Amino acid sequence: MTYLDSLNPAQKKAVVTTDGPVLIVAGAGAGKTKTITHRILHLISLGIAPESILAITFTNKAAKEMRDRVLGLLADDTSFAHLGHRTPLICTFHALGVRIIKENAPLFNLPRHFNIFDKSDSKKVLKDALVYVGVDPKEHLEKIQNIISKEKGRGVRMTEYIQRGAYDYTSELTKKVWQRYEDVLKKEHALDFDDLLLKMLFLLETYPDVRDYYQNRFQYIHIDEYQDTNTVQNKIVEILAQKHNNLCVVGDTDQNIYSWRGAEIKNMLHFEHTYPTVQTIFLEQNYRSTQNILAVANEIISKNNFRIPKKLFTENQTGELIGLYEARNETDEAQFIAIKSKELIESGINPDEIAVLYRANFQSRALEEAFVSCGVSYHMLGTKFFERKEIKDIISYVKLALNPESTTDFSRIINTPARGLGKVTVEKILDGRENELPPSTQLKLENFRGMLRECRDVILSRKPSESLRYIIERTGMDQLYKTGLEEDTERLENIMELVSLSVVYDQYENEGGIEKFLTDSALMSDQDELDENKKGVRLLTVHSSKGLEFDYVFIAGLEGDLFPHKGFGDTKKTGEDSEEERRLFYVAITRARAKVILTYAQTRTIFGTQHVNAPSEFLADIPEQYIEREGYGNVSERKPLFSIDF
Repeated sequence: MTYLDSLNPAQKKAVVTTDGPVLIVAGAGAGKTKTITHRILHLISLGIAPESILAITFTNKAAKEMRDRVLGLLADDTSFAHLGHRTPLICTFHALGVRIIKENAPLFNLPRHFNIFDKSDSKKVLKDALVYVGVDPKEHLEKIQNIISKEKGRGVRMTEYIQRGAYDYTSELTKKVWQRYEDVLKKEHALDFDDLLLKMLFLLETYPDVRDYYQNRFQYIHIDEYQDTNTVQNKIVEILAQKHNNLCVVGDTDQNIYSWRGAEIKNMLHFEHTYPTVQTIFLEQNYRSTQNILAVANEIISKNNFRIPKKLFTENQTGELIGLYEARNETDEAQFIAIKSKELIESGINPDEIAVLYRANFQSRALEEAFVSCGVSYHMLGTKFFERKEIKDIISYVKLALNPESTTDFSRIINTPARGLGKVTVEKILDGRENELPPSTQLKLENFRGMLRECRDVILSRKPSESLRYIIERTGMDQLYKTGLEEDTERLENIMELVSLSVVYDQYENEGGIEKFLTDSALMSDQDELDENKKGVRLLTVHSSKGLEFDYVFIAGLEGDLFPHKGFGDTKKTGEDSEEERRLFYVAITRARAKVILTYAQTRTIFGTQHVNAPSEFLADIPEQYIEREGYGNVSERKPLFSIDF
C-alpha cells in the first residue's frame, strides 16, 4: 500500500476508515481531494467493485479533477489492470439526477432526450408567464425565479405550494406563474435544474424497486463540499446510503457561503446527531498558504459560533504580511490594484497567479477600466461561453432535432438564419394553427422540419463533433457569420470552438456522447467556464473563487455595507445566516498561497449615489502585527486620511 505513504496521519486515517458513517472536516488547502481520491483507491484495493463506489461534488470542474486523479492512480498501479474500463461514478448532484431520471424516464412520461432548461431558458419562460398573467416582468421576474428555485430546493412541489393559504400578493402571484411555468415544462418534455434533484428524490421516495436498485448499486458513497448541500440533496444522500450506511461526507462549515441558494449548514452541523456511530476526522494541516495568511484566517473565522471548531496550521514559511491599501475612491482603488499587478508581473509573477476578488459584480467596472488603462491583461470570470447567443443557437438545433416538442428551442432558431417566417406566423405555429398559413409558408415550415429530421439522423449515427459540423453547415449558421465584421468573425470562431470542445465526447458509444455533451453544457457553472487558455489577471467575485487558489490575491471593497454586504438597505440577517459574510471573507483570504492585499475606498459611487464609507469591521479583527500599509507611486508617501482602529 505504497499509495498511503504520501498521506499525513489524519489523511491516512480518513482513507483507511472505510465502513460506516465518516465525517471528514477538511480545512481550506488541507488536501481533501487527495484524501477522497486515495480513499476510493483504497476501497478498490480492498476488492470493492469500482462501479459500487459513488462520489458526488458540486461542479463539473471538481468532478473532472477528481475523476482524472482516480483514473491516474489506477493507471499507475499495474495491479488494477484487470479492472479494464470499470470505474467509480464521480459526478455532480445534477449529473446524477440526469442519469437516474434518464434510466427511469418512462415513470415521468419523459422521452430519453428530454430537454434541460438552463437558467436563461427558465428565465425566459417565467418572463412569458408573468406577461401571460398580466404582470410587469421587470418588477417581479428575479424574485419569482428565486422563490420557485428555493422552494424546489426545500423539496416543495408546485402542488404543495399552491395548496398553502394566501400569505400576500407575491405568494399568490408565484402560484399563478409557477403553474404556467410547469405547464410549459410538461409540454416541452423539459426539466429545469431544480427538477433534476426534485424528480430524483421523488423516484427514490415513491418507487421501492427503484430505491432498492440504487441503494444496492452504490454501496460506498462520498459527498464533497457537504456543507453546501440543500434539503433535497441531503435527503437523496440519506436515502442512497440507508441500506449499507457507508457514507463519507467531506466539508468545512467555515466555507458555507451559499445559503442564498438553499445550502443548509445544519446538514453538516447535525451530522453527528443524524449518524451517532460516525467517526469524525479533522484535516487541519494546510498545504497552500503561508503561516501569516493562516494566522489571519484563523483569527477571522474564530469569531463565528455556528461552526465545527478547528484550527489550520502549516509547515510552510512565515511569508509576507497582509497588505492594506486605503483608497480615496473606487477609481483610486482600481488604479492601485492594476499598477500593483503590473509591478508583480514585471517582477516575474505569472499573471494567471494573480486574482482580484470582489463582493459585488458592479465593482468589476472600475477594475476593468483600470486594467485596460494600465495595459495589464485580465480575464473576467462570468462571461459564459455556453450562454453566448451563437452557442445557444447551435445547441438549440441539436436539442430540437432530438426533441421536436421543445417550443423554446423552436422559437429560438426558427428564424436563425432568417427563413421569412414572421412573428405572427411563428405565433400561429406555436398555437397549433398551421392550417391558417398560406401554402408557401407551410412549405418553408416543412423544409425546416425536414432539415431537423436529417440532423437527427446524423446526430444518432455519428460522433458529436461530426454531428455539430454537419448542423453548422446544413443550417447555414456558418454562412450567417461570414460577413467580415469583427463581431461576426468572433461568433464564427466561437462556433468552431464549440466543435473543438465536443471532440472529447467522441469517445462515447452510440448516443452517449451527444447526451453527455448536452448535459454538461446545460449544467455548466461559473468555475466550469473559466478558460484556462486565456491569460491574465483573474477578476472574479468571492463566491466564484471558492475551490480556486492563486499566489497573489487582492480583496477589494472592504467597506461597511459592502463587505460585509448589507444588501444596501435589507434588514440584517440573524442566526446562522448572519455569519455567512465572515465565512465569505475567510474563503477569500484562504485562496492565497503567498500574499493577500486588502483594499477599501473612503468614497464609492453605488447606483449613481456617492457613499462615504467606514472600513469593514473585518479589518478591525486582524491583529495589527500582521498588517503592512501598501502604496504606489507618490501614494506611498501620502498619510492615511483616516485610521483603522485595530
